Amino acid sequence: MFPCNHTPIPELYVSADSARKLKHEAAALPSWDLTARQVCDLELLMNGGFHPLKGFLGQADYDSVVQTMRTADGALWPMPITLDVTETFADGIEPGQDIALRDPEGVILAILSVTDKWVPDKAREAEMVFGANDLAHPAVNYLHNVAGKVYLGGPVTGIQPPVHYDFKARRDTPNELRAYFRKVGWAKVVAFQTRNPLHRAHQELTFRAARESQANLLIHPVVGMTKPGDVDHFTRVRCYEAVLDQYPAQTTALSLLNLAMRMAGPREAVWHGLIRKNHGVTHFIVGRDHAGPGKNSQGKDFYDPYAAQELFRAHESEIGVTMVDFKHMVYVQEKAQYFPSNEIPEGTTVLDISGTELRRRLREGLDIPEWFSFPDVVAQLRKTSPARDKQGFTVFFTGLSGSGKSTIANALMVKLMEMGGRPVTLLDGDVVRKHLSSELGFSKEHRDINIKRIGYVASEITKNGGIAICAPIAPYAATRRAVREMIEACGAFVEVHVATSVEECERRDRKGLYKLAREGKIKEFTGISDPYEVPDRPELRVDTEGTEVDSCAHQVILKLEAMGLIRA
Repeated sequence: MFPCNHTPIPELYVSADSARKLKHEAAALPSWDLTARQVCDLELLMNGGFHPLKGFLGQADYDSVVQTMRTADGALWPMPITLDVTETFADGIEPGQDIALRDPEGVILAILSVTDKWVPDKAREAEMVFGANDLAHPAVNYLHNVAGKVYLGGPVTGIQPPVHYDFKARRDTPNELRAYFRKVGWAKVVAFQTRNPLHRAHQELTFRAARESQANLLIHPVVGMTKPGDVDHFTRVRCYEAVLDQYPAQTTALSLLNLAMRMAGPREAVWHGLIRKNHGVTHFIVGRDHAGPGKNSQGKDFYDPYAAQELFRAHESEIGVTMVDFKHMVYVQEKAQYFPSNEIPEGTTVLDISGTELRRRLREGLDIPEWFSFPDVVAQLRKTSPARDKQGFTVFFTGLSGSGKSTIANALMVKLMEMGGRPVTLLDGDVVRKHLSSELGFSKEHRDINIKRIGYVASEITKNGGIAICAPIAPYAATRRAVREMIEACGAFVEVHVATSVEECERRDRKGLYKLAREGKIKEFTGISDPYEVPDRPELRVDTEGTEVDSCAHQVILKLEAMGLIRA
């Protein structure tokens, strides 16, 4: 049992007067525009949520954390908190320099005094931190395909916190929560970590945890970055607020944590415990498959369901927070109540709805029983997850030049417009090049930028209930995945691989591009001098050799019907 600590925790902010002076001086420094994940990390560095860290890890601390879950001086810390930057930016920075850290709008949040610059072994980081160098893990994919190639480390001087315009009354720093617990006299506090809406099983779990710990309850959901495809935090917070009256007001609090999760399972559980310790809690609920990312590329779970509990228990005394371990909660029909999965009465009927099944019911407009969730929560979810045939979606054609993508896309557009119901926009590769990307060349970097621009426009169309049809070559799997994640945050993404062979594409070539590529007059030409990475698991694969365009477009229509996105 660990006592509640109300003493203020160290922060990295300077005084208001010093901040004004530093902000003026920082305007002349080299500037790095922080990514969304880096903004989350910086906020928790500055407000003490990542105590005892004093900044982004230097190389010695990074190596030690990756290898041993400890900083170089021996402090328990399982997650590398690094500032990744591009090679171009890093070329102009040397240890001993200060750089200004800005938010996406250009506001200076902090100064980093650079002590280290290095190129990390990302494969090793993936193996040690996430258990496998497997791109099916979202954080490993981020590491290899999103994060910059160079790390900068050093102490941070905080000037001001990031500005949040949403749910301001629900956002608390570690010291604000510690002061609140002191004010209301909470000696024991059990925190519940979640990245999902609260359903009845969660309510029962938290009730039991608070009762068995004889503690007050802090519902402490993550509203920074979670797993791609999760319910957006605006919807989730409305769901939390909708069920707060189901909890005793005098013994329950709701506070939002701006954390960028890594979905690192066991290491993440220990990390979450340390963060909650900094926020003043005494107990922490660690459930089954805590912060698990799902299946690996072989279709198996990345982590054992109870590995997180085991690692937390092994470090519990050093974390300074008591673990409250809970099994999966299921509904027992005959008892009309929830039980942990290891306490089910013999001979009874267990009812359960998985996350996948819940999404299917929302997608198809089916009933969600009251034993599973609260009507107010379901109502909030239905606002942002309407039935599939009412959602926007994107059909993303990919294939070699001359494969027939644009022709099928045009035929599909006509068929969908004939059906009516939603506006349809065609984002053809050549047309986008002319209107959105005319300044870009055909290097890998420029092609990636072009595809991401197409993805951004398609995501906005999808978010607003329209249909986007995209037909670029999109040769690289990592870029297609980034576009998928962008769009699936707003609606459905349907990847269609037009699998026409390079020989057939070359035979059809009316523009003579393949001939020029063979002669070396066009550099980095997909399929000749630059690779095309064939999609592993597209929603649909079509081959235009010996098949009429109308038939190919009809295959797409049938797939959209099967997915519930359109009705015949």
